[in-house]
Amino acid sequence: MPTQQNKTSTSDADNWTLDQHWPELVSGFSEQVTESISFLQHQLDQLVQKGKLGRNEHRSLTVTAERLKLAGVSAQQVVRFYSGKIRQSHEKVNMADLVEGVLQDRKRELAILGIALRRKLKPIEVLIDPTVAHTFVNTLLDWALPYGDRVDVRIDLNDWPQHARFMVRVSNDGTPPSSDHNYDNLSWMLLRQIAQTGGGIELKREIKGDFMVVTAMFQRTVQAVDGISAIDLGDDQSSMFKSLAGNYVLTISPSLQIRSDVREALREIGITSDSVMDFEQARDAIHSRMPNLIVLDAELKGDAFNRFRDELLKEVFEFPFVEISPDDSSFDMSGFGEFSMAKVGRGNIREALGTAVMFELAKVM
Repeated sequence: MPTQQNKTSTSDADNWTLDQHWPELVSGFSEQVTESISFLQHQLDQLVQKGKLGRNEHRSLTVTAERLKLAGVSAQQVVRFYSGKIRQSHEKVNMADLVEGVLQDRKRELAILGIALRRKLKPIEVLIDPTVAHTFVNTLLDWALPYGDRVDVRIDLNDWPQHARFMVRVSNDGTPPSSDHNYDNLSWMLLRQIAQTGGGIELKREIKGDFMVVTAMFQRTVQAVDGISAIDLGDDQSSMFKSLAGNYVLTISPSLQIRSDVREALREIGITSDSVMDFEQARDAIHSRMPNLIVLDAELKGDAFNRFRDELLKEVFEFPFVEISPDDSSFDMSGFGEFSMAKVGRGNIREALGTAVMFELAKVM
């Protein structure tokens, strides 16, 4: 009998592979990390109470400890999602409210890290498990925060298909993202796993020059309040004038006639404006006052404009342009592309520019 028992044990050992047991390995490691960090945090609290550790030092060490704990928790969650151990109940979730709640919860952490945060959140509902959605938003922030000190967060409705769009852009005062960073870290793995199993989330990551953008598209969008949908440009626009009256527009054109015509057209809809001849003057003007929209002479489009626009997009999350086209009668609204611009012909400025400007401003309100 003992001989048979030893034979069975040897056989089991020979057949054992880590491929079959990696979830247990990850879970065991993660549990040990989170328990150790919890003990460390308790000890830090005790040192503060005894006056042996300053509160600023305590905050800094706590953030570091939380990041270590996050690594363990993230690994556990990756395994749980992969193994199908998270039971989901899809409900209507207002993504704007959820994201704002997460930002408020992490307000202290963001302040300690010196993060400059901007947000633009439109109330859009999606069908998703609330806990999964909360985890997804937190995880996306966890992934983004180490890569920069300027974070822009946006919830809106994609042009087409009309899915709720959650975007996070991170930059670091014009410094390009380091190639040494491991972008495919635990937080990113968890995001990918949630997107795959959390219900209709399309995830995309882009590195654009000196900033990075992550976009999550929620295919199960059930309700959206979009600024443009409530606007009919053929109706009485008096209320629209009131809502746009505080906006400021900058015109860039070497042509005195174009600058004059644009100024008069904008004055008719109650919008104040200034004009400059080139991009250097435009940079000086923007330094004094950031415009809400720029009217651009098509003659200036090219590499210099592309550099100017890239610089501008470091300061704001999105920015509308209206191009003055050499075709006198042209009039085209902007399309779906990120850099698509509305066009108004030189001979059509007084008749069409006001409508184009109202439409473009409404899109970003």
